[in-house]
Amino acid sequence: MSGTIELLDRTLADARAENRAALIAYLPAGFPTVDGGIEAVKAAFDGGADIVEVGLPHSDPVLDGPVIQTADDIALRGGVRIADVLRTVREAHAATGKPVLVMTYWNPVDRYGAERFAAELAEAGGAGCILPDLPVEESGTWRKAAAEHGLGTVFVVAPSSRDERLARITAAGSGFVYAASLMGVTGTRASVGEQAADLVRRTRATTGLPVCVGLGVSNAAQAAEVAGFADGVIVGSAFVKRMLDAGDDLAAGLAGVRALAAELAEGVRKRG
Repeated sequence: MSGTIELLDRTLADARAENRAALIAYLPAGFPTVDGGIEAVKAAFDGGADIVEVGLPHSDPVLDGPVIQTADDIALRGGVRIADVLRTVREAHAATGKPVLVMTYWNPVDRYGAERFAAELAEAGGAGCILPDLPVEESGTWRKAAAEHGLGTVFVVAPSSRDERLARITAAGSGFVYAASLMGVTGTRASVGEQAADLVRRTRATTGLPVCVGLGVSNAAQAAEVAGFADGVIVGSAFVKRMLDAGDDLAAGLAGVRALAAELAEGVRKRG
């Protein structure tokens, strides 16, 4: 079975045709349990997310702030494995027919085997991978496997990236470009800032790929602001916090995820 990068491309194109940004949610696999994590991804889609990134929990998540680190720790202590991440992708995609990516640091994929991971992610119906710590110069093996299996390779760019570097990164990527709105780790913030708009402008000058902004967005007003200049709005910590705040009440957590997705979906349609 081939991966679903075409579905990802079509979803982003459809959002643009509707004159809005796409809403991209992030939730880690295995949190609060494997089954609960699958239901959380479905809840995000039910609420209005267009795309979901499933996080592969990692013991040293250098890009992730305290909220996602806490969820990752819960998942890892629960014994989550790559097979559970792939199952999460499979069941969420099968239930919704929508694009699901995996966001992962490179080390777990490298140890698992890039070809094996790509083949199994494609078989699960995955749309691709976001690899925040994989340098473009060292990405050839992965990109070859991903392309052969119909998967996108999403790279992360930051405000510190020079224009020449942006061009090199975007030329190697597919699906979309993940623009980190600021220097630092994930987490909700009071404002997303002008850095993000400037980064999107500079990134668009190098590529025709959609440019989606993450890090810091947590409510409808911020989603509308980012949707005014980006092709997609990526939200992670705010979703994870809804699940954490619910404690052992899974139903309440899922309701929180669904409600936040609905609020954000309305925001990306307003375009501030």
